[in-house]
Order: sequence, then C-alpha cells, then structure tokens
Amino acid sequence: MHSLMDGVSGDRRATSVSSDEGRPRSLFVDGHFPRRRGLVISAAALFGFALTVVWSHEFVDQTIGVNVAGTLLGQDAATVSLSGFMIGIVFALATGVAGTFTACNVAVFSAMAPLTGQAHSRRGRLARLVRPLGYLAAGSVAVSATYGVIVALVGTRMPQFQLGSPGTGGFPPVLVQAMVTFGIVGAVLIWLGLASLGLVPDPLARLSARFPNAPLVVMGVLIGCFLIGRPYPLFRRLFHDAAESGNILYGAAAFSLQALGNLVVMGVLLAGITVLAGERLHRWMSARPGRASAMIAAAFIAAGVFMVLYWDVRMLAYRDLIWFPMAPWA
Repeated sequence: MHSLMDGVSGDRRATSVSSDEGRPRSLFVDGHFPRRRGLVISAAALFGFALTVVWSHEFVDQTIGVNVAGTLLGQDAATVSLSGFMIGIVFALATGVAGTFTACNVAVFSAMAPLTGQAHSRRGRLARLVRPLGYLAAGSVAVSATYGVIVALVGTRMPQFQLGSPGTGGFPPVLVQAMVTFGIVGAVLIWLGLASLGLVPDPLARLSARFPNAPLVVMGVLIGCFLIGRPYPLFRRLFHDAAESGNILYGAAAFSLQALGNLVVMGVLLAGITVLAGERLHRWMSARPGRASAMIAAAFIAAGVFMVLYWDVRMLAYRDLIWFPMAPWA
C-alpha cells in the first residue's frame, strides 16, 4: 500500500511538472522535487555545520597542501624559488592540484554527478563529460585570468600585502577580503540548493533558456572566485610573485593554471565514476526523479553552509568576538 501511494504521489508530481513545462529551468533544476525537502535541507545544513566544527586549516594547508605540492614539484613547495617564468607556471599548476579538495569543488562534483549516466555506453558517457568540464573550466579561467591581470597591474597595493591587523581585535585586509568573497559564494550556493528543491526562484533560469550550459560556466566562475579570497599560504607565494613581476601575461597564465589545477583531480574522479558506475547511478536516480534534485541540493547547501559558517562565523570566534564550537584540533 505504501509503495502504491508513492507511485500515486509520483504520478501527481509528474503531472504538476508537465503542466508548466514552458517555464525555463537551468541545468540544476529539473522540476522533480523530493517529498521530504525539509529533511534534505536539515541533513545538508547539519553536515555543513559539522564540517565547520572539525575542519582544520593547518592540516589541509600544511599536511595535505604543502606535501602534495612538494611531491608534484619534487622539492619543498614552501621554500622553492620562483625566480623564472616556467617555474612559476609549474608552481601554479602544482599548488592548484594540491588545493583541489575544497568545499566548492566537492559541491560542483556532486552537482555534475547526475550527468554521468545519460549515455548508454561507457565511451558515450565519457564523451558527454568532456563538454561540461570544458564549460566549467571556461568560467573558472575567465575569472582567474582577469584577477591575475589585475594583480600584476596593481602590484603590492593589493590587500594580500597588508597582513598587519588594523587594530586590536581587528582583521587584516586579506581576511576581510576572504570573508566577503567566500561569504558571497556560500550564499549563492545555498540559494542554488534551495532553487534545486523548488523553494526559491531559479536565478539561472532565464539565462539557461538561451544558453543551456550557462550554469556550468557560473559554477566555474564560483571556483575562479576562490582565488580572489584565498589566503592559502602557497597561493600567497604565487600571488606575491605575480604582483612583484608586473607581467600581466604571467599573472593571467599563473592564476589560470592555479584554477585549472583545482579541477584536475575532480575531473579524474568524475571520469572514473562515469566509466565504472555511470549507468547504475543513472538508473538509481531515474527510479525516483526527485533523487537527482535532492542530491544536487544537498551538495550545494552543505557547501554553502560550511563556507558561510567557516569564513564569516568561525572567523569571528577566532578573534574571541563570539563563541562557536570547534574541535580541539581545529
């Protein structure tokens, strides 16, 4: 009886969706929403909160970031000399790969997962994956290259060179920039997650009506924005080198490779899932249309909540302005 009622509910939900098929929707809003949307939001928000509590920037930056970059470079990434154009380019790519596993990248990875099972053959699924990754990279490079040019032109007047605190209990400009940037990105991700559940208007609907792949470009833009706020120590080394060089071509190339490096591991993992489990994943989500929306929404909301809490709330706790729970190692 319960299964029958599920089927009836699904039929009603499908009828209501087909009645307004003329309304434009973006890639991440398919019109089929899970029945327990409150549960999806609560679980995703709780996961984002828990991640904020246990996240250790020292472990991520040093143990993972520096060691991975050092392995790729073949020497200590924290002390390697960036005296030449080519070594700077290699350093940019290596540190980009080392900084792959950020909350935004995980969210984009999860949001793209429904695309992996849309073709019948493994080769077909893999071929269909290339274009989405290309659009993602295009959006990321557009932002990162522009920022690299700005850094090369403005030079040492950028906030990243002002590490001193403006006063007791104050924040260095570099942290203010990070809080604003990541706070905005987090809010956008939360809104996209709620839109995937049909709870708020889809901000990309009209744009997607003319350019169906626009949401992927927008996600790439969000990844590119990570460079604007990133206080990651290895990125600061690259930032200083580009600013002091005054070479706009070097700035654009280095920052673009830093952003593309963030996508390398994600692309490999997504390709692996596409080849090995794409068909099964597609069948599982197709069994109940709302599953895809729930998966996408949960990824966006969890990542958005983490970014807002970590960069705008936990940062205040670091300054003893408020209380926020943190694990002993955080």
